[in-house]
Amino acid sequence: MCALVATESQLGRSRNAAAITRPSVMKELVARGVRITPQRRLLVGIIQDSPRHLDAAKLLEIARNQDPDLDRATVYRTIALLKDRGLIDELDLMHIQGEKHYYEAKTSRDHCHLACLRCGAIMEYASSSFEKLKKELAKQSGFQIRVVRLEVGGLCKLCRKASG
Repeated sequence: MCALVATESQLGRSRNAAAITRPSVMKELVARGVRITPQRRLLVGIIQDSPRHLDAAKLLEIARNQDPDLDRATVYRTIALLKDRGLIDELDLMHIQGEKHYYEAKTSRDHCHLACLRCGAIMEYASSSFEKLKKELAKQSGFQIRVVRLEVGGLCKLCRKASG
């Protein structure tokens, strides 16, 4: 599975869309006084720098390439720490491969996930229209929105071309 990041401008829409950025998870941990072990540094670096949405098994696999002694419990404890501190998001992309949970560093803005049902590619999509919809929802309902999750399943451009 690969991950792509797209904003409106990359998809040929408004050029005013702000890019999706990922603030430094490591800086946030240090600022909050969290002890940074070599294993945490490694795992946070992998999550922060990955162009893909990783599940725990893939995170462990990648980390063991650099530290063969890293154990599964450390991965799950680090994921829990980062989730509890609000530094990563957990995504339930169940229609991709069963009941997997994927993790990504928190981003500077809410975005949608476009998931290809054939190849498993995940594309992040940010839009000023999405921001307007959130404001409209909040205004009409009186609801204070704290988190938004939107996942769209379909076929990516490459799979559509391949299927003719």
